[in-house]
Amino acid sequence: MSETAVMDVEKLSAEQAEAELARLAEEIARHDRAYHGEDAPTIRDADYDALRARNSAVEARFPDLVREDSPSVRVGATLQSQFEKITHRVPMLSLDNAFNDDDVADFVARIKRFLRMDGDIAFTAEPKIDGLSLALRYEQGRLVSAATRGDGVTGENVTQNARTLNDIPDQLTGPDVPEVMEVRGEVYMGKADFLALNQRMAEEGKQTYVNPRNTAAGSLRQLDSAITASRPLKFFAYAWGDVSTVPRGSQFEMVQLLGEWGFSINPLMGRFESVEAMLERYRLIEEQRAGLDYDIDGVVYKVDDLALQERLGFVSRSPRWAVAHKFPAELATTILEKIEIQVGRTGALSPVARLTPVTVGGVVVSNATLHNEDYIAGIGSDGLPIREGRDLREGDTVTVYRAGDVIPKVMDVDLSKRPADAQPFVFPETCPACGSVAVRDLNAKGRPDSVRRCTGGFMCPAQAVEGLKHFVGRDAYDIDGFGDKQAEAFYNWGLVMNPADIFTLQKRNERSLTKLQNRDGYGKTSVDNLFAAIEERRSVPLDRFIYGLGIRHVGRTNSKLLARHYHTIEAFLAPMENNVALLEQFAGDGAALTKAVSKDEVEGGETWGSLVSIDGLGTVAIQALVQFFADADRRRVVDELLAEVTPEPVELVVSDSPVAGKTVVFTGTLEQMSRDEAKAMAERKGAKVSGSVSGKTDLLVAGPKAGSKLTKAQSLGIEIIDEQGWLDLVGN
Repeated sequence: MSETAVMDVEKLSAEQAEAELARLAEEIARHDRAYHGEDAPTIRDADYDALRARNSAVEARFPDLVREDSPSVRVGATLQSQFEKITHRVPMLSLDNAFNDDDVADFVARIKRFLRMDGDIAFTAEPKIDGLSLALRYEQGRLVSAATRGDGVTGENVTQNARTLNDIPDQLTGPDVPEVMEVRGEVYMGKADFLALNQRMAEEGKQTYVNPRNTAAGSLRQLDSAITASRPLKFFAYAWGDVSTVPRGSQFEMVQLLGEWGFSINPLMGRFESVEAMLERYRLIEEQRAGLDYDIDGVVYKVDDLALQERLGFVSRSPRWAVAHKFPAELATTILEKIEIQVGRTGALSPVARLTPVTVGGVVVSNATLHNEDYIAGIGSDGLPIREGRDLREGDTVTVYRAGDVIPKVMDVDLSKRPADAQPFVFPETCPACGSVAVRDLNAKGRPDSVRRCTGGFMCPAQAVEGLKHFVGRDAYDIDGFGDKQAEAFYNWGLVMNPADIFTLQKRNERSLTKLQNRDGYGKTSVDNLFAAIEERRSVPLDRFIYGLGIRHVGRTNSKLLARHYHTIEAFLAPMENNVALLEQFAGDGAALTKAVSKDEVEGGETWGSLVSIDGLGTVAIQALVQFFADADRRRVVDELLAEVTPEPVELVVSDSPVAGKTVVFTGTLEQMSRDEAKAMAERKGAKVSGSVSGKTDLLVAGPKAGSKLTKAQSLGIEIIDEQGWLDLVGN
């Protein structure tokens, strides 16, 4: 866990945010595998979504730190192999979350700002069913396939099982049925049916089930459809995916039409035109929650007008026009038995609370984050007291909170129950893994950073092992048979000390007297399979190569931005080489250097400018890139790795759009749309949006009050059009 996990997002430094996003990505991926892949979640849906809420909040404040493995760009989990796969023609995305009234008001305000609308906007509100998402494809009115959400892009083919549900019609009847209609909804099991099933299982001496959601998911994903047919599964329809035509103009009307076609729709769904009315429906549904025969964990709000939904579009893994308002979570009291320090990939020393196991919201919690040494001492990132200055000590009775900001976290301490011999916790000033000095660098305000980091670098075994785990992770090299366990074992055996060693392992094994196949857990077949899997990864996409390097502040999203911008490994490495001297000249102050480059005040600033021009890549990430390649040891490992692998170039975007593959800059005041909407439109059309003008800019869209960017574009002979010209060009 990260030491940043309990801090208010607004108080996070960039370094703390980077550590927190790494922790969240790992934890959410683990829960994804349990929930989507194994139908055995270890936390409630509300708690899981709360983890995503914190991840989204951190990313919103630090957009340049978004990781490639971020939950915000990923849905679901990898699929099991027992079912055939079906690719969703329209991805099945998840929803962003709101946890209080202010969040809902902010959601509505964001939509109005995006659309530049001051008047009322209608929204629908409906219960969020705690079940298994399902997509049903109908052609000429007949059911032809049914697929689970899967990873959001590809799901499992459960068509035969879906046909056994009484709530899923085999033939659509009623008005205006399109030639192609993909109906989406939630498969669930009623509470009464679940209790009856468990009672029957107990009477038969069989193992009972944990909860209705898991049971419904497992029942739908049976290889024998007769088992599915024997289970009392139900289905609520509430959305649609791929359709040949949309016969109604609003969300509410479309859902009512689904009911006319024979689907069950939720009777608590309503249409509202104010935040107050939306919240009133939320409270009504919350009051009725216990009496409903199905589990829900919140209320979903959606913009009712489908034309406005189209304009709003999507961001990452979620639609802009919808949000899930979650129900509150719970508190529990337990004993903080021990405080342990973990060392992460970037050297951050992260305190973790080992707790006497306690059940919170139906889940047993035995560990919690303690953020950092200041948090333990009762001090916030601003230097002011938190918890009224109460520190945390081993043996304390603490309150554990699971929801909203992060799950789980230690919220407070009961001093009246503190043991007489409890001592203040002394945070180590040396790395517990390698003994190197652990320091708190000064932040931008000249104060010690909240994160204490090991200075051992590659010499620190904890950093080295975590770096190897990152390199072979699913979103980097993803070597079959080489995961976290193997990374740790091979490092401890002295066989793989850095990523390049992975690709020389087979040759060294052939020369070694101690063969890998003679070690415990390995035989000839497993070793041959491992070496074959390693050989398959000698060529990987450029973005995976960049991500695998484990550069701070360069996650999955930034890696893709860099790969799409530079296309080849050679082009990517060039600015890293040329910017080291500039960064040293500005004493490591990337923000000051960026400002100087933008004003053409720096000799040789073109390559730094090429990094700055990448829309979405912030100064912190740029500085981290340059510093990474300025480190001789890290560059040596990169060179050794490049001697063994070949990063695949990124192909240019091919599209019918007139702006596909072009770099577009917007400047001045846009009058017909917000800047965010213009940017989203350009990206949908295949263009790259940059924040600065350079020789690589293809088009400048200039509104009133355009300033220096317009002047520079004119001097460079770049094509310039106004806002209406842009809309005419892209066909909107």
